[in-house]
Amino acid sequence: MKKLLILLSVTLYFCVLSAQNIPQHQSYVSLYDLLDELANDGVIQINSAVKPYSRVFIASKLQEALTQKSLLTTRQREDIKFYLNDFALETGKLPNTRLNVTDKPSTKVSLWQPGVFYQSGDKWIRITPVFGGVVMKNKNATIIQRTIGAELMTQLGKNFTLYASLRDNSQSGELLSKGERYAKIKSPYTAKDTLMRQPSYLTQMQGAAYKVANGTNAGGDFSEMRAGVYYSWAWGNVGYAKDHIQWGDNYHGSNILSGNTPSFPFLALNLYPFKWVELNFFHGWLTSNVIDSTDYYIQNTGERSYRYRNKYIAANILTFKPVAGLNVSVGNSIIYAERNIQLAYLLPLAFYKSIDHTLTMGSENQNSQMYLNVSSRNINHLHLFMSVYIDEFSMKRLKSSNLEKNPVSLKFGGRLSNYPFKDWSLIAEWTRNNICTYKHFIPAIDYTSGGYALGSYLWDNSEEIYLALTCRPVRGLFLQGSFMSASHGNEYDYVHKDISNILAQPFMKDKVWTNNTIAFNANYEVANNVFVLLNVDSSNIKGHNATGAKSPDEYRTDAQGYLDMYTPQFLQGKKLTFTLGLRVGL
Repeated sequence: MKKLLILLSVTLYFCVLSAQNIPQHQSYVSLYDLLDELANDGVIQINSAVKPYSRVFIASKLQEALTQKSLLTTRQREDIKFYLNDFALETGKLPNTRLNVTDKPSTKVSLWQPGVFYQSGDKWIRITPVFGGVVMKNKNATIIQRTIGAELMTQLGKNFTLYASLRDNSQSGELLSKGERYAKIKSPYTAKDTLMRQPSYLTQMQGAAYKVANGTNAGGDFSEMRAGVYYSWAWGNVGYAKDHIQWGDNYHGSNILSGNTPSFPFLALNLYPFKWVELNFFHGWLTSNVIDSTDYYIQNTGERSYRYRNKYIAANILTFKPVAGLNVSVGNSIIYAERNIQLAYLLPLAFYKSIDHTLTMGSENQNSQMYLNVSSRNINHLHLFMSVYIDEFSMKRLKSSNLEKNPVSLKFGGRLSNYPFKDWSLIAEWTRNNICTYKHFIPAIDYTSGGYALGSYLWDNSEEIYLALTCRPVRGLFLQGSFMSASHGNEYDYVHKDISNILAQPFMKDKVWTNNTIAFNANYEVANNVFVLLNVDSSNIKGHNATGAKSPDEYRTDAQGYLDMYTPQFLQGKKLTFTLGLRVGL
């Protein structure tokens, strides 16, 4: 009876507050890993195809897990209590902190779990600092990145939430003075030279809008502003934000929406009207990197400063939950470039390709996509998933006599948690992206923002196998050993008149780039929002000459040219790279 009452109180709490929406950024890897682990063990239910989760949702799931202590390991119980202290305001109280400058019933100013915390009834404010540094070192060079900023979250009554998060980043190192070499490389992508991260690089480092000076790249300085305001009710929320969105189950990069581009602004609607279904929709403003020759300013010298073409995305994903542990998600999106927002694409539950056929009748269509995600946690301790991104699809291409392949991306994977050994997990994932997936013959409406791929970090004509073994031996410590083997094939421009010939080319006829990496990662959260990390990567990243005959519309260079296009010099070849970091805040 006691457990029933506790479970009932948690359920009521969830019904009242679960719609409150301040997103917890998915870079909080150890926390998201714990939630995934608890779901795999059958302790909680989550929809892991749509991230980020809201902070109040996370708090409710952690509280729900604590009501089932018999299903938890000792370390899981300690982790849950530790994280709940960070989410104290979401549960109606102040966090327990140390080294307090001010410690009053409604206000805390703390140096250990650094921040300012205020709570009064159903209103609260949380202000936390963000600072730290990361040092990356191998035999090529040493690169240092420092971050400084702050984050504010506030709940104003039962319905309104606001948040703002600003980070200023600066990279320094001997490689940063050699950017001119990369700027001269001919590339099929529209890209600025960002050294450790540019759009053509096949890496999962977060995309960045690097600062420019006098029309040239200024080096390794960039800032990231994320913010949002939401109005919430019992079964949904609506809001406006600038943030990262990740759609598609994955353990090593999503192939639908990866969240690796610089954050972009969007209108969002999230609905949870019934236990068995949910709808997530957003309409976003992307960066096209395509000059609009009719939109410019006149400088006082008479010169013209041109602006980029408008670029928008509308996307929805509908998740059905027929039985506990099984989620089937279907969705679609459209990227369009018009002078103004098209109101038809603000419809949250629509098939945008059909709307596009009506709106652009007799002219060139916009760029539409579809996707499917199936996630099963019906076997205790085991998560199996499939994620499919469809750029274009034709039944004719499925015939064995047709050499053309549909430009789609497939991802299959799974994770075995706490079996047969407690506190250990095994992950396996395979990804294949067919030729011309994510590309478009009109640059203004390709599947990018700021030149960075919205989908798989490997772009098209690529494949990856990823294996990982994780261990969480004690509270706050996350250890992972992993192996990745990734390959990229011949590079093709999407030329509309030749697309049939391009899609008929063999998948990865030549491997022009390969990356085999064995990595060890250790992350320890000393106190809430205080992290120490150590990564050791043994990588072998190579470019290769294409040996076959050049295909129609193929971009071709030599082995070093491919390597320069896809990998920063810092990581080229065989490298043992050490990364050491300390940060406060995420």
